[in-house]
Amino acid sequence: MATELDNHLQFHAQALNLRAARQQVLASNIANADTPGYKARDIDFNKTLQDALAGRVQPSQLARSAAGHLAPAGQGAVAGAVQYRAVVQPSLDGNTVDMDVERAQFAENAIHYEANLLFINSQLKSLLAAIQG
Repeated sequence: MATELDNHLQFHAQALNLRAARQQVLASNIANADTPGYKARDIDFNKTLQDALAGRVQPSQLARSAAGHLAPAGQGAVAGAVQYRAVVQPSLDGNTVDMDVERAQFAENAIHYEANLLFINSQLKSLLAAIQG
């Protein structure tokens, strides 16, 4: 039963995880909009979601030289999927962040994240109704 439930919710759970990781990448771009030489990054969401559902996305691991070292925070399973964004209009300091593009992508990703939450909530309500009769 647990595997059927997991399979039923797997798509939206994977999508939520990827949307959260993408939101971190986009927020990083916005935070570094004035950093000289910073290159804007993004995730190809559709390709990464297909890879995650097929089990082809593996978390990247950094080598630790001592047992007391903390695990790195960041994109986790999508670290390898982060790519540099194509430059729309380069700046003199080498920064490639376009705030209009970043704001639009951030808002779009937030809306899709919210939609995934609504889909999962709807699926769980349907399962609960089926269980309760």
